[in-house]
Amino acid sequence: MPQTLNIVGAGHLGRVLGRLFAASGAFDVRDVLTRSAASAVDAVGFIGAGRAVGALADLRRADAVMLAVGDDQIEAVCAALADAGMLDGALVFHCSGAKSSAALQAAASEGALTASVHPVRSFADPDGVARDFAGTFCGIEGDARALALLEPALALIGARLVPIDAAAKTVYHAASVIASNYLVTLMDAALRAYQAAGIPEQVARELARPLATETLENVFRLGARPSLMGPIARGDVATVARQQAALDGWDAPTGELYRALAVATTSLARRDR
Repeated sequence: MPQTLNIVGAGHLGRVLGRLFAASGAFDVRDVLTRSAASAVDAVGFIGAGRAVGALADLRRADAVMLAVGDDQIEAVCAALADAGMLDGALVFHCSGAKSSAALQAAASEGALTASVHPVRSFADPDGVARDFAGTFCGIEGDARALALLEPALALIGARLVPIDAAAKTVYHAASVIASNYLVTLMDAALRAYQAAGIPEQVARELARPLATETLENVFRLGARPSLMGPIARGDVATVARQQAALDGWDAPTGELYRALAVATTSLARRDR
């Protein structure tokens, strides 16, 4: 018989994992608590299992508790559950990419087994993620006994588990931010620079597309250093200086971005191939 699971916080990520855990038989979803009774009812409808509750006091004890709340709420919610006597002997895990299982110290102090699991996905489309979650990488860390319970459940929903160093959890999450969010910022700078040269936005996108996609394919196939082309890789410092001056004159923030990237790229170019 599957272990029972309470879900605290059921935004996009929480409800997707809840649906997958319930459908796979990894857990028997018991109670779902969110910021409001209405959102809890909506989450239960999406999950297809569980009972919506409106307050912490309404939660029944469960074998496991998933905290899918915001990063800044993890410690407080965990402490409240521990103070209520809900966590003794339970498996407790959160889904933050930025915080380690150390954020669950209040639960560990009450005898709970603690861990964290972070699916490396965008959850903007919950239905789509739930439909094709299999193969999703999940960064995991925590108490060995907690992981022994959690890993089989994650395997049932098709997760690909990647053990990470808890002490480097914030650096791990920053890697995801760089690979996703900051990549968007970088491409925005490129597209605006094309437009500054008189190229319409839609045409600018088509100009940048093959450069960006082929470069990314090369990085994933060959590695970063062998994929580096352009003036810095060639040692063409005069071209870099002209570009820097031009960007500084056009848009100071973009000039600062270029300057920082030039320093990092110079360091990359000096690495052994």
